[in-house]
Amino acid sequence: MDRIEELYSLARKATRISVAVHTHPDGDALGSGLALTGYLKDCLGKDAALVVPDRVPESLSFILNGFQEGSVIVWDEDPEAAARISSSDLLFCLDCSSFARTNPAMEEALKASGAPKVLIDHHLNPDKEAFSIVFSYQETSSTCEVLFGILKAMPDVEGDLSKIPMASLEALMTGMTTDTNNFGNSVFPGTLKMASELIGAGVDRDRILSCIYNQYRENRLRLMGYLLHDNMEITPEGVAVMILDKATQERFDFRQGESEGFVNLPLAIAKVRMSMLLTEEDDRFRVSVRSKRGVSANEFTSKYFHGGGHEMAAGGKLFIPEDIPSPDKAKAYILKVAKEFFGI
Repeated sequence: MDRIEELYSLARKATRISVAVHTHPDGDALGSGLALTGYLKDCLGKDAALVVPDRVPESLSFILNGFQEGSVIVWDEDPEAAARISSSDLLFCLDCSSFARTNPAMEEALKASGAPKVLIDHHLNPDKEAFSIVFSYQETSSTCEVLFGILKAMPDVEGDLSKIPMASLEALMTGMTTDTNNFGNSVFPGTLKMASELIGAGVDRDRILSCIYNQYRENRLRLMGYLLHDNMEITPEGVAVMILDKATQERFDFRQGESEGFVNLPLAIAKVRMSMLLTEEDDRFRVSVRSKRGVSANEFTSKYFHGGGHEMAAGGKLFIPEDIPSPDKAKAYILKVAKEFFGI
């Protein structure tokens, strides 16, 4: 409770507040970031904005409904983004265990700021020394769940969800739903309690589910079918590998965010112990890893892909040419490290 009082005091005293989240923002990053921004604006009357490293995925754009214009600033598109951070007298970092999970330029601006910094997160190994106040709980479904508890405990809310803007409550439900794969993983007693309380407060979960899962482009489903039928390879160790290279992205007119959830699908196969999706970018592959109980996705990505995350859900990067000489060597690299990791 002392940290809540300290946080509330910092927020009340601040004039301009910026909220940062990780690169390629997912539902949890956007949901928590927007929920906090909405609370700071509507409840405390602050000049608050969410700064995202890159554009909000089209598949999650519905989450912006109900928030004031200017609530979201895209670093890659707004030349004033750096000035926004440098002029803020309070900074939040959500769903992002360190500034390094933003982008190099944004990381530099966040580190250079002399404003108090607050971390709200649920990932392993938070960079606690970089922050004035840290709320980091790994045994939670999502950053949205962590933030939900914080907002409820704020002195101006005191557990009354009607005092929090409905758009913020809907954003919290969205982020928690996507990060649990619609209650398919990382569900704790508090997660179900949170969902129940949000529904009781008037959040339309059915509408949110429709927006998340029933509004995709046709291309997404055709890409999913291609990756599963023609692209996926399962190694002798039980590692399912799908590679979304640039040629495939062009073939299916791939848009950022449209592969959300794909990496989970191969885990439905009995012999698959770990699933990987590699998405090619300019000089690297972005790596998403999911695993079944007893296999550490976090250890695997930390050891071979410059990453980490949760025990059974993690991410990292595979650099070209530092790790592999060219994109077509990615699969060979995975076959090698999978054999090494599982000791087969």
